[in-house]
Amino acid sequence: MSETSMSLAEVGQLAGAIRGEIAKAVVGQTGAVDHLLVALLARGHVLLEGPPGTAKTFLAQCFAACLGLHFGRIQFTPDLMPGDILGSNLFNFQTSQFTLTRGPIFCDLLLADEINRTPPKTQAALLEAMQERRVTLDGSVHPLAPHFMVVATQNPIESQGVYPLPEAQLDRFLFKLLIPYPSEEEEMRIVTRYGERSGPPDPRALGIAAVATPAVLNAATETVKRVTLADSVAEYVVRLVRATRDSADLSCGASPRAAVLLASAARARAALDGRDYVVPDDVKTLATAVLRHRLLLSPAAEIEGKRVEALVEDMVRQTEAPR
Repeated sequence: MSETSMSLAEVGQLAGAIRGEIAKAVVGQTGAVDHLLVALLARGHVLLEGPPGTAKTFLAQCFAACLGLHFGRIQFTPDLMPGDILGSNLFNFQTSQFTLTRGPIFCDLLLADEINRTPPKTQAALLEAMQERRVTLDGSVHPLAPHFMVVATQNPIESQGVYPLPEAQLDRFLFKLLIPYPSEEEEMRIVTRYGERSGPPDPRALGIAAVATPAVLNAATETVKRVTLADSVAEYVVRLVRATRDSADLSCGASPRAAVLLASAARARAALDGRDYVVPDDVKTLATAVLRHRLLLSPAAEIEGKRVEALVEDMVRQTEAPR
């Protein structure tokens, strides 16, 4: 596999190798892994939402381990400050100069654990990093890694001590993935595999090895950029996103950024499927994960008990797709 150029077949081989390594440690969650792969190739960020104990954090750790990326983790708490994420310039009395002390955000893959446990002021510290892959401290711009990716987790059950994520931050996540409880058969495999362990498992101790390098990932993302997005499919993406702004059941529709990210994700999914062109099914498959966190139900729709996911599925069915 070349580190400068890559064929679609090699992209598929890389994805298969990543899936195989993650499967050594993570039971099930194949859908989440596939979406993480799409986000990686589309250079997007992912929000994982699920009950405690469903391996959201462990999945992110395993994903970073098999990619050979520098992994950083921030445990979000109510007293976390922006400087705890970004770092700060500290005065060095020996040199009489300010020296940058880098925060944990200076990594390749950042796990923002329980991101909704910190106030919006601190959450906002991620906005520039997620959009522009850089950090500005005291007027100086510090670039982040080219493959910088945020995988955030949040617990939807608890309502005490949590803060809603700002809409501007939600809009920067490519996907919001719902992590459910495992099936009975999967839970049996989890208990059988990990029931004797006294502490959290270490991905590398479980045999997960790096199957990629930053250069290989760069070649893969360049291959994705060459995937053709026909005008008819691009128009389909735009019509679908604009339909969210015309729905009486939604008080807030999706932004133009959502359309751009949906198209980019569709390209990545096509490449993973071995195609150099996007088909409408790529868009349909990814639409819910791209749109669910960007849409706000109207008060009337909330009273009626409607769900955002169901509304997106209706729009996908009602929006005419190109042949």
